Amino acid sequence: MIIGMLMIFISFVVPFILTGINSYYLLRKKDETDYSWLTRQERSIEWLTIILGIILSLLYRELVEILNMDWQEVLINNQKHTPISSQGQLTMFVLLCIGILGYSVLKYGLVEKLPPLVFTLAIACVYIGMILAIVWIIQVFTLNSTDFLLVIFPINCLLLSLKVIKETLVKWQEEEKEVEMIATTNPLLVTFNQLLSKSENWVWLGFVFMLPILGIVLASLVLLGQEPDAYIKAWTETSDWNLSEKISPPNVEVDEHYLCTVAASGHRNVVKPQRKGVRHGHEVVVNRQLCIANAFEQILEEKTPKIHRVIRGSYDKYGYPIARKITSPLIADIIYFLMKPAELLFLLVIYLVDIKPENRIALQYITPPKKQQLTLYKHIY
Repeated sequence: MIIGMLMIFISFVVPFILTGINSYYLLRKKDETDYSWLTRQERSIEWLTIILGIILSLLYRELVEILNMDWQEVLINNQKHTPISSQGQLTMFVLLCIGILGYSVLKYGLVEKLPPLVFTLAIACVYIGMILAIVWIIQVFTLNSTDFLLVIFPINCLLLSLKVIKETLVKWQEEEKEVEMIATTNPLLVTFNQLLSKSENWVWLGFVFMLPILGIVLASLVLLGQEPDAYIKAWTETSDWNLSEKISPPNVEVDEHYLCTVAASGHRNVVKPQRKGVRHGHEVVVNRQLCIANAFEQILEEKTPKIHRVIRGSYDKYGYPIARKITSPLIADIIYFLMKPAELLFLLVIYLVDIKPENRIALQYITPPKKQQLTLYKHIY
């Protein structure tokens, strides 16, 4: 219980605490001396925010059941399609790297050694990363579900970005840089030099330089096979999200009460789904392992009903809680492999007691109810 409470605290309380601390750092005045311990630990807080933010974002992705599948794919139960179309993920990745590069230059670049133009370009790159974070927040944010957890880390990225821009401007002002004397009479160069010498101009110059940087990057990505409007389609060629313009096929409802049924919802190349079936009045994904397990149970029910009741009672008691914890295709894949020895045992029993074992296996989870299945099974014979 203590470990569980600690994990809940780290996963769902610490992120909000870090958000509050980062907000304080951003709004703090330069000459403020209160909470000096926070000042000394500022860099540690930033690293904790980044590392924990990446880890928890992956955890939240599993919690919300987001799969890296486009809107055309049929999913199961509460699973959701990717918020960023696979065709635009390369563009998003490159823009993210540009934002990280700009942040690194501002954070670790030495004001006394780097020219102001470098810092201006770095601010432009940070703006690109900030726009990416803002659009992500718009895409996934909702108050009606746990999706809001997906915006905590991007919000902190915005706070860190604004803070590093603020710190860079303050450091340059503290250096009291003078306007460099240039040997030119070109009025444009003189004006440009004067603008760059004042750090307060970097804020709006960053927006000016952001446009040509985006143009160069997107033009380069076109040469790599990306579409010119890949940035827009990355958000709109999706389903289930705020900016989505596509309507995905309805999700197939899978019975999550039993291990074999859950295992059938793993990755397709692993669990090898064969068809759809019907269980408890709704559609389920059916693979061979699931059919074998159900055929084995059917034999137990026919041949040894008392033993079947005991086994079914124990399985309902212990198998159901375990199955409820299987919330991702990866875990379902693991269960699928763990059930392989039992599958082989079930198959052996079926072949030992049934004249036409494959017919019985093939009839599992077809539309007629169980009693009608048995009648149909006997009619085939």
